Amino acid sequence: MANPKNTAELAALKEKFEGASSVVLTEYRGLTVSQLQELRGELGFDVELHVAKNTLVKIAANENGIEGLDDLLTGPTAVAFIKGEAVDAAKVMKKFAKDNDKFIVKGGYMDGNTLTADDVSAIAEMDNRETTLAKIAGAFQGSLAKAAGLFQAPASKTARLVAALQDKQEAA
Repeated sequence: MANPKNTAELAALKEKFEGASSVVLTEYRGLTVSQLQELRGELGFDVELHVAKNTLVKIAANENGIEGLDDLLTGPTAVAFIKGEAVDAAKVMKKFAKDNDKFIVKGGYMDGNTLTADDVSAIAEMDNRETTLAKIAGAFQGSLAKAAGLFQAPASKTARLVAALQDKQEAA
């Protein structure tokens, strides 16, 4: 008969996998509880950092159709279930790992693909959604300003020509 505590934990993990857009597996060996709480606070509301037994994480992932995490599930593992921007969460984890050498990003899963630690680091280097949209909006605004200048040029050229002709006629 299954342990009721493990059964409840497995059900909770399945639900977390279903609700997450991406997942990052980390090792937290040697970190204090206060350091983990600090990380949870920095990650924000869109990311839930959950410490669980590796076997339960394997079962929950496999039952949700997520494969390729088995090799990453060794040692003490904390799973970051990301509901929002994976880029923002990866940036926070990369910074935290830089400040706390005992925190290790093992890899993860996003958009049907298994991620290595290097993949997660590369995601952390990307611009988040808002920055990308702001850059696109800036590029459009610049293009529109150029177009307005081009459309206005013939009219101002004509006005200068008329003014020059008028000056020439007055001089004569």
